[in-house]
Amino acid sequence: MSNQDLMFLYDESEKTHTRFISFVGESNRFDLAIVTTERFYGKVLVLDLQSNRFAIIGPDDLEEPGYLEHVYQISEAEAEELKQFLHTVV
Repeated sequence: MSNQDLMFLYDESEKTHTRFISFVGESNRFDLAIVTTERFYGKVLVLDLQSNRFAIIGPDDLEEPGYLEHVYQISEAEAEELKQFLHTVV
């Protein structure tokens, strides 16, 4: 299949800001890449480098019960530690 056979919905480039951070909480170690871009309307792309899971997260998502637990497949205690950190960057 060549590029001529594909129907592109978009193909754009953008400069982004990426922050790599690792921290240890009471119950888990987190290794994250946080990507800030204009694409996600004020939300950030948070990649968990250990589990290869990611989510586009804004302040509203942090208040959604069970959201972090579901997306990153982590316990409630781990999600609370992650949420406390993410409140400082989102």
